[in-house]
Amino acid sequence: MKVIPAPGRAVRDPRSKMLLPEEGRDVPDHDVYWLRRLRDGDVIIANAPPHHHQAAAAKTAPAKET
Repeated sequence: MKVIPAPGRAVRDPRSKMLLPEEGRDVPDHDVYWLRRLRDGDVIIANAPPHHHQAAAAKTAPAKET
């Protein structure tokens, strides 16, 4: 999958220790590090429709107490 930094986020590649470039990078689909960054909203999948990003963010957002 190709990931790009989420707006306002800077993410380091765990192997190279370099920041993920704005144009993104291909990363392994099942890499725990990148899946965690995706879940936490630090990166987004490149070329994914905007509603996909909103749905992913909603899944990871903490539940609000009423």
